[in-house]
Amino acid sequence: MEQPSCIREFSRYTVLSVLGTLGVSCYILADTFFVSKGLGTSGLAALNIAIPVYNFIHGTGLMIGMGGATKFSVCKSQENQVLVDKIYTNTIYLAVLFSIAFMLPGFFCPRQLAVVLGADMTILEMTTIYLRWLLLFSPAFILNDVLLCFVRNDANPQLAMCAMLIGSFFNVIMDYIFIFPLHMGIFGAIFATGISPVISILMMTPHWWKNKKSFHFVRTKISAKIIQWNLSLGVPSLITQISSGIVMITFNAIILNLEGTIGVAAYGIIANISAVVTAIHTGIAQGAQPLVSRFYGKGNKELLQAVLRYAIFAAFVVSGILYIFIFVFAQPITEVFNGECNATLQTIAVTGLKLYFIATPFVGYNIILATFFTSIERAFPAHILSVLRGLILIIPTAFILSSLWKMIGVWFTYPVTEILVALLGFVIYKNERRKEKNV
Repeated sequence: MEQPSCIREFSRYTVLSVLGTLGVSCYILADTFFVSKGLGTSGLAALNIAIPVYNFIHGTGLMIGMGGATKFSVCKSQENQVLVDKIYTNTIYLAVLFSIAFMLPGFFCPRQLAVVLGADMTILEMTTIYLRWLLLFSPAFILNDVLLCFVRNDANPQLAMCAMLIGSFFNVIMDYIFIFPLHMGIFGAIFATGISPVISILMMTPHWWKNKKSFHFVRTKISAKIIQWNLSLGVPSLITQISSGIVMITFNAIILNLEGTIGVAAYGIIANISAVVTAIHTGIAQGAQPLVSRFYGKGNKELLQAVLRYAIFAAFVVSGILYIFIFVFAQPITEVFNGECNATLQTIAVTGLKLYFIATPFVGYNIILATFFTSIERAFPAHILSVLRGLILIIPTAFILSSLWKMIGVWFTYPVTEILVALLGFVIYKNERRKEKNV
């Protein structure tokens, strides 16, 4: 009965999920645009130094949310309501604990953190302001990620998408108002970004009015087993986001040495476009995840594999369109963010856009494969792919290639890393399928 509707259901979940993740990615993209126009190259460089911390916060929210929602979806398909409620409650507990951990440095040491991330005296004050308020708003970011994952997995992808898009829309509007008419500077940018997830959370409140909602907050103790499930299944989502932060920190340090603050500002443009591209692939993966987990819980391997094929095909088609667009329009894309019309920044960024995004189809494949393994409770292969992308391969590759070919080497680091991980991921997937058939 489900076979004919599988592709329609996949399309519905995926389109809504992609629209939603694009909305979240626009939080920082809107900041980048308005900061570049209102505060120039220095503001753009300060923002780029601070953004990796957002990746850590957002990654933590996705780790908790995706881990909890994946197990919730499996248990829901098996009609285990008691465990469903305990999973949701423990996920909220985790969100609170991690929020406190992020808020503490926001209160006590944002300036020291800005220095550690590479801010020099010309941009230290702006970076400190952005970091302080970004960390203090972390509860809103994390709780928003958690609730979006649960609402989407509770058969309500439309509401999740609307919440994300409306939050993002308000961010864009408030960015403009705070930076230009009110002249609030870098504080205005982060204040607008911090309010956006609050609006998104408020937009999801109708889901709690439904009598048929599948998860409830209940009185229960913290369960070490459920926490372990959440963290184990959610780590790939965390590493996907953290990898972006680690790449930015590493690239910022290398580029600062090669091209100075202007080079970092140019990379800031590329990194923010990359966040949008990654958000699209993450949206495809998150759209497929509820279906994969459901079919896995029901033991329907045929539909489970069909969803994976649809997701990979969608990622490759979208990647081709995106790369052609970026390659053809690299010049005007850079001009949008180059508020001071800096010729050096323009040259560096245009070259970077054309080389860096060769990685696009491989990024999509890797994100989808890692999410697929997580969705069927195979955390270990998902961890391998995520750790290789975010830590083990990309950092040494960046230093080696940049020492050989300077900025060209920096731009090629991302494609080389993603291609190698994609090849390994294909081998791991085939090996897992072989073991499954032999059982």
